[in-house]
Amino acid sequence: MQSDKIFALDIGTRSVVGLILEENGEQYKVLDLFVKEHKARAMVDGQIHDIQAVAHVIKEIKEHLENTHGKLSKVCVAAAGRSLKTERAKAVVNIKGKPMINQEDILYLELTAVQNAQAAAAERQLAEKMNSYYCVGYSVLHYFIDNQLIGNLIDQQGDEASVDIIATFLPRVVVDSLIKALQRADLELDALTLEPIAAINVLVPVSMRRLNVALVDIGAGTSDIAITNTGTVVAYGMVPTAGDEITEAISDQLLLDFPEAEQAKRELWEKDSIIVHDILGFENEISKTDVVAQISPAVDKLSREISMEIRELNNGQPPKAVMLVGGGSKTPELPKRLAEMLQLPENRVAIRGAEAIQGLTFAEHIPGGPENITPIGIAISARKSPIQYVTVTVNDQSTRMFEVKELTVADCILSSGIIINKLYGKPGMAIFVTMNGQQVTIPGSFGEPPILLKNGEECSLEDPVKNGDIIVAKKGADGDQSQIRIKDLIDEIPAKNAIINGKSYHIPITITKNRKRASLNDNISDRDEITVHIPATISELLSALNIKELSNVLLPFRLFINGKESVIPSFTSEIWLNGRKVNEAEPLPAIIELSIGRKIAPTTRNLASSMGHLLKRSITVFFNHEQITVTKTVSEYKRDGEILKQDDELFTGDHIEWNEASESAFIFQDIFNFVEVNKPENASGNFSILLNNEEATFYSPIQSGDYLEIVWPTVLENK
Repeated sequence: MQSDKIFALDIGTRSVVGLILEENGEQYKVLDLFVKEHKARAMVDGQIHDIQAVAHVIKEIKEHLENTHGKLSKVCVAAAGRSLKTERAKAVVNIKGKPMINQEDILYLELTAVQNAQAAAAERQLAEKMNSYYCVGYSVLHYFIDNQLIGNLIDQQGDEASVDIIATFLPRVVVDSLIKALQRADLELDALTLEPIAAINVLVPVSMRRLNVALVDIGAGTSDIAITNTGTVVAYGMVPTAGDEITEAISDQLLLDFPEAEQAKRELWEKDSIIVHDILGFENEISKTDVVAQISPAVDKLSREISMEIRELNNGQPPKAVMLVGGGSKTPELPKRLAEMLQLPENRVAIRGAEAIQGLTFAEHIPGGPENITPIGIAISARKSPIQYVTVTVNDQSTRMFEVKELTVADCILSSGIIINKLYGKPGMAIFVTMNGQQVTIPGSFGEPPILLKNGEECSLEDPVKNGDIIVAKKGADGDQSQIRIKDLIDEIPAKNAIINGKSYHIPITITKNRKRASLNDNISDRDEITVHIPATISELLSALNIKELSNVLLPFRLFINGKESVIPSFTSEIWLNGRKVNEAEPLPAIIELSIGRKIAPTTRNLASSMGHLLKRSITVFFNHEQITVTKTVSEYKRDGEILKQDDELFTGDHIEWNEASESAFIFQDIFNFVEVNKPENASGNFSILLNNEEATFYSPIQSGDYLEIVWPTVLENK
């Protein structure tokens, strides 16, 4: 093969495509393309199951192209995207009491999750070793602190940190069987790439990979998906639904055998109507609109499965745009329906043909449609940015890796089979103590992170590696048993003084260790029993201070009225803490200033008001043109036989006798308790009693507003 020509193979599940590409600087020309289908089911999901059968097809393509282009000895190939295994996994680490999380800690956590995914992929495929898989990329889905979703773990603190990732793996057997098939066809591997990377390299240059774009290669049996973001390919996936589903739908609806249905599907791309011959021998001309309507469920299914996988790979979100390649991308209305399901504008989902590749031309007999993107991409990508094997030594063991991206020390450790979380030193022994009846576990100090060396010098997990590097990963030092004092178990030492009703009091704190008095600075040993009595509420504080008069104030106010016990709520106390009304259960702050007193004074007047008893009744009348208020006792309280005045103080526990006077009306003579009547000097004879200008007696009933008079006859003076 001439030095300016590239021979590439796209080894698919149904067929193999051979391609001759001429390279001239940055310009490429497709000189020849030859397709040959497998005679038997030699490929399953992108993996070679019958090496001899696949090698035979490869050899036939090689010999066909050699007739025109001369001897072919080296070839560029790709591992099928559908052979990639995507797994989701989680890793959890205890960070209680640990210093703030840094970037290196997060990376170790992520790699632990990747190894969990790697183990899951191996288990699903019944592989003996998880390092029989190359990790070709992973993406972080979520970080968590104490099971709460969080954006970034840097400098976070809590009890537990975790990460949820999605990782993609390529089985080593896929690469190994591919190389063996080439050797049987007398071909040497010139360069290797991945099918999704091949298509992305020619359609999405590196400068565009900061954009979140999905590339979907829809073949016959599967639809392969790759996602770009933040400058790289972050995820790969596959759905087992593709062009054959549409062909089968056409076959079912139009009564066509599979080959004719496949031909009809291809014609629908270019024509508004097609002519078909069904299995009954009838010729039918059917419009494109009618065919699309009949196969609509199959198109919806294909769109739905692709959109669901894209969202899964893209952390539950739609990408910014979707590129469709492969023969199955020509399915009618597929871009439109995919845009609807991903909630994207229609112009954000587009079919990309090989003519979209910059600097590429074609020989006249070669089409430039989307079905040829992948083989052309393999030829260009495998030559421009081939994936090489890199061999490094990790802890004296040789490790070979598939360089699908810039390899780091972390990739070397993953591929070597070393368990990431076992590189951390073990935490120190925990001690167990009993604190106020509750068992408390005090963990030892955390183990040290691993010591990493690259070619004898300290390095980090993110440092790049190259072929021949020597990596040493040493386990970090184990932690020690914790040294802790009693005060370290107490979250906060409360204020030691309180002001209550203007007087300062010292707050007592009682500490015991193993039933003996102790201090806050005493050390704690395993199995110690610690008790710390610290008043935490107002009630506990008053109890600890044992201020009798205050304790009595806080008790319910009880009286025995006519021999029956009664609680008087209006006489209960009020508690004000730092100017705020609270109750006895209120937690104590650092600064404590309490004011405790009754809501209202416990007097006879206030008792009568609380009980709804009327002590006095009054009316207002006019006597000899002067307004007078007349009152009468309605009920009275006695304590120890003595009548209580309205402002007399009551005490909790008093025995009170309450008597209610018989109901009687006010009469005229009641006025004489409130006025003084004197006989005028010039009066003679007997006086008259008038009530509202009418004659009355001392026993005449009076009401509020009445006019009362006593009229005296007078002596007339001689003129």
